[in-house]
Amino acid sequence: MTANAWTRWPSREALAREATTRPRRLLGWITRSLVLAVLLWGAFHSSHVRGWGVLGAVAGILLCAAVAWALFRTTLAHRLWPSLALYGVLLAIAVAAQAADFRAVALVVWCGCAITALERLPIAAALPVTVVALALYAAVNDDVWLTTLATTAGLALAGYVLRLDAEARGNAQRLLNQERAARAAEAESAALAERARIAREIHDVLAHSLSAQLVHLEAARLLIEGGADRDQILERVVAARGMARDGLAETRQALSALRGDMTPLEEFLSRLVGTADGAEATISGERRPLPVEASQAVRRVAQEALTNVRKHAPGAKVRMRLEYGEEQVTLVVRDSGGSAGELTTSGGGYGLLGMRERAELLGGSLDAGPDDEGFVVTLKVPV
Repeated sequence: MTANAWTRWPSREALAREATTRPRRLLGWITRSLVLAVLLWGAFHSSHVRGWGVLGAVAGILLCAAVAWALFRTTLAHRLWPSLALYGVLLAIAVAAQAADFRAVALVVWCGCAITALERLPIAAALPVTVVALALYAAVNDDVWLTTLATTAGLALAGYVLRLDAEARGNAQRLLNQERAARAAEAESAALAERARIAREIHDVLAHSLSAQLVHLEAARLLIEGGADRDQILERVVAARGMARDGLAETRQALSALRGDMTPLEEFLSRLVGTADGAEATISGERRPLPVEASQAVRRVAQEALTNVRKHAPGAKVRMRLEYGEEQVTLVVRDSGGSAGELTTSGGGYGLLGMRERAELLGGSLDAGPDDEGFVVTLKVPV
């Protein structure tokens, strides 16, 4: 046995009653009731108990109960010296009871001290208490020495078995508490992740919709400043209104996605390129449902890429290709390039950065940059 095992207290979970089942608690109350009955029987069975002796016996029993309760509290708090002092008080009460010819009371108290010391104290402190209690028990016991030896050994073994049982129960309670804490942390983490996902969806939808509206409204402002005719200005305002309507539809779709009710990805891309002049979409590979996060990443990148084409290369042709692979899905959005639009510098420039962060959170990647023809955005997401 290691030095730490000699000086280690039983855990508070082992000493407390929280981990105790109802049948075990019932058995404990029955045992304590029997012990109290034995004490009362031993105190009042003797014929010499008369008058003040009755009061003394009652006071002694009440004192034993109070000290036992205090001992439970001090051992639960792992307070060694107060616990040893209380055991000393109990042993002294038993000696006084033996001297007053209350032999049954003394024997019960000594046995109880021996058992509970092994159950509730560190081994190094419990052994002296147990040895003293069992030695006093053996000294006054009138059985043959072999029976007394077997009884004392059985009492010591019972105390140690109760200690092992309490420690096993305490370990189980600690594991249960840790599991509950882990589940609570997992639930909190899941809630935070879901909140972050909702925030990303709302941000992406609003960023795309408001950015597209900004393109048309800023164009309308420039046309007004340039003295353009009414039809040109009205065309931009109508387009902005259409983008607002589309944004509202996308917001509703995002809410549906959060509920797990999304339109198929292929249908979404077809509908998306249908709103842009000169855009086309092709799909290759074995089509299959994608995880919600992967599907949303493809949708948002496609939207952001088209918005960037409208903003930076108006009138450019756009080719969108979605490829289903065995382990990942790839989206490529390529435009044919063109002269920079009037609104090249409008907006914050954070769209593709947000899409790249979304892809990296999923273990994928997003590359964006010019090529021989124009500009290309490539998204790869594992599925």
